[in-house]
Amino acid sequence: MPIEIVDNSMESRFEILVDGKVAGFADYRLLPTKIVFTHTEVLPAYEGQGLAGRLVGHALQASADTGLRVQPLCPYVAKYIERHPEFKDLVDRPAK
Repeated sequence: MPIEIVDNSMESRFEILVDGKVAGFADYRLLPTKIVFTHTEVLPAYEGQGLAGRLVGHALQASADTGLRVQPLCPYVAKYIERHPEFKDLVDRPAK
């Protein structure tokens, strides 16, 4: 079962494809200096296979590679960052 993760910028979302079919996605809003993750979903037929974690990990790494800060409005993305401290420095903290 080939798995691919792509940035579908036309739909403003990262998608995880299984055998060429969309199995899940992470919606985002792209701003000049940051990416705001708003929702992550894996379709029911693909749940329980670790796809959401692979998808979000890839999306966060892609954000880091392009120098974008991350605002995790999506609870899944926020929890993923908590469990993977290597991404904590990406989080865009509000100015105090």
